[in-house]
Amino acid sequence: MTTRAIVDYVKAHPAGRVKIAYADIDGILRGKYISTEKFLQAADGGTSFCDVIYGWDANDVAYDNGKYTGWHTGYPDAPARIDLQTFRKIPWEGDLPFFLGELVDEKGRPADVCPRQLMKKIRDQATKMGFTSVLSQEFEWFNFKETPQSARDKNYRAMQPLSPGMFGYSVLRSTLNNPFFEDLFSQLNKFGVTIEGLHTETGPGVLEAAIRYAEALEAADRALLFKTGVKEIGYRHGILPTFMAKISEDLPGCGGHVHQSLWDKSEKKNLFYDPKDHGLMSELMKQYIAGQLHCLPHILPLFAPTVNSYKRLVEGAWAPTTLTWAVDNRTVALRVLNNSPKSCRLETRVIGSDVNPYLAMAGALASGLYGVKKKLKLRQPATAGNGYLDFTHGKLPTTLEEATRLMKNSDVARELLGEGFVDHFVRTREWEWRQHLKAVTDWEYRRYFEII
Repeated sequence: MTTRAIVDYVKAHPAGRVKIAYADIDGILRGKYISTEKFLQAADGGTSFCDVIYGWDANDVAYDNGKYTGWHTGYPDAPARIDLQTFRKIPWEGDLPFFLGELVDEKGRPADVCPRQLMKKIRDQATKMGFTSVLSQEFEWFNFKETPQSARDKNYRAMQPLSPGMFGYSVLRSTLNNPFFEDLFSQLNKFGVTIEGLHTETGPGVLEAAIRYAEALEAADRALLFKTGVKEIGYRHGILPTFMAKISEDLPGCGGHVHQSLWDKSEKKNLFYDPKDHGLMSELMKQYIAGQLHCLPHILPLFAPTVNSYKRLVEGAWAPTTLTWAVDNRTVALRVLNNSPKSCRLETRVIGSDVNPYLAMAGALASGLYGVKKKLKLRQPATAGNGYLDFTHGKLPTTLEEATRLMKNSDVARELLGEGFVDHFVRTREWEWRQHLKAVTDWEYRRYFEII
């Protein structure tokens, strides 16, 4: 839609209000309703939003180590802008107009701490290099027949899954829960988050959805809105979804794999595909893979941002643990899919469902472009067989603390993402780790309460 058509729709909507939202560092949408009149003023001359959304954690607890904002700044409103090109209609709210925003600094430049601005910056780098970056994300997640209140009352234990049993790729289970399935598919599509596939995964109440590929920024917007959209639709069915990376030691974790390819400016030629290569991979694709393999240990917190993330990255749990790649192998970190010129792409399987999609996609694209810029050779051979047993090129960090420390001390991370972003993000992950250290867990009670 043209800008004029968007503004006309907003003016004509009978609700007299608009919903706007900004993604915080954890990928949580923070927003509000504003009147149509206020929206029109903001769309024309800019707006502002309280910068506390980058000064607290996922539970609204203020960081004590923040530099960007904090008690030392008084948590002022930060300059912001609404991106009219993100316009969507929320079908479960009477087609209410919806927009995403992003933070800027006092001079109107992109704010270092804003995840969407980082995604735009990396996308623009690809564009300047002559590429159209095409990405998509797929998510696995658990669903429970609970409400936010009932889950809290049960202390998140003994919750009722959407359906019992493992039932991966089950036609039966999709029929059993068909109203929820139908709404996910149809309502998200109407919301501009196009779903290509939706099915049950292995595990009680687990679903997986593949979001249709798009230009990098649009792909990240879709992935971010998918997670919130699933939760809002779930509420309407008495279903509580979770995108935690690992909910139980006895069940598989939940991935948020990102698929990537680079195309020419006309978007007609997939530059990753080379029919003359014995592996059907262009030199560009090999450089891209080499870049990701090199950068992965430097930026892992973008792909595994929580303490819980690392409970997923364990051997035999359908998530990688080693620095490996291969063609169509689900035990490695980077899976190459090269069946055709149109669909040839790289799947980064390290990424969990608990990520901020802007940061995960920005990290994947930036590290791939790093290999292209440096003309890195893919000297590492493809893993044959079980990637969990291929320790030739090392293992991934095993805790958030270890991964964050590597990122903090990494010149590569700063080259990829910028000093301002890395400083802020690392501080938030250090905070996250410290909060975890305070907690007394159920495991500790079971292990120590009586016997010690």
